[in-house]
Amino acid sequence: MEQGEKLSAWEKMQRDMVYDDFDRDLFNRRVEAKTIFKKYNRTTDDDVEERKVLLKQLFGSLGENVYIEPNFACEFGKNIYIGNNVYINFGAVFLDCSRITIGNDVLIGPNVGMYSANHSLDPEERAQGALIGGRITIGDKAWIAGDVKIMPGVTIGEGAVVGCGSVVTRDVPPRTVAAGNPCRVIRPITEADKLGFEK
Repeated sequence: MEQGEKLSAWEKMQRDMVYDDFDRDLFNRRVEAKTIFKKYNRTTDDDVEERKVLLKQLFGSLGENVYIEPNFACEFGKNIYIGNNVYINFGAVFLDCSRITIGNDVLIGPNVGMYSANHSLDPEERAQGALIGGRITIGDKAWIAGDVKIMPGVTIGEGAVVGCGSVVTRDVPPRTVAAGNPCRVIRPITEADKLGFEK
C-alpha cells in the first residue's frame, strides 16, 4: 500500500483492521449475501444443482460434497471458505466479517454460530460502528455439536470434538474433546474411543 492510500472498509476487513461496520458498501454486500442465502433456503433437497450454484456465488470458496441444511444465514459469505465433505445442520449462522475457514470432513450440528465480529468495547466507538474481526478456523475432521457458539479468533484443531451448547472463546487442540461455557478441554481422543466401525 502506498503512503496516503486510503483503504475501504472492505479492504480493512480483509486485513483484520478496525473498520466502520456502518459503511454503505458493506451494507450493500450484506444485502447481496442475504438475497443469495434466502434463495438457497427456499430450495429443496431435489434442487442439487441450483444449491451448488448458489453456494458458489455466496462463498469465497466451496469444496466438493458440501451439504448445508436450511435455514442458513451469513453476513457476507465471501469470507467463508469450505473444504470437501462438509455437513452443516439446520439453523447455522456464520457472521463472517473476518475469514471463516472450514476444513475437510467436518460435521457441524444444528444451530451452530460462528461469530468472527468484535464490536469495540468502548461505547462511543461502538455507536460509531467500530468493529474488528478475528478469524475462525475449523480443522479437518472436526465435529462441532449442536448449539455451539464460536467466538472471534478461535481455531478448532484437526479431529477435535466440541460438545453441545459450548461457548468457545479459546483454541481447542487437535484430537481432544472440549465442552462447557466457557469451553474447556475435557480429555484427549484415544484409540479407546473407536467403536469398531468399518465401512
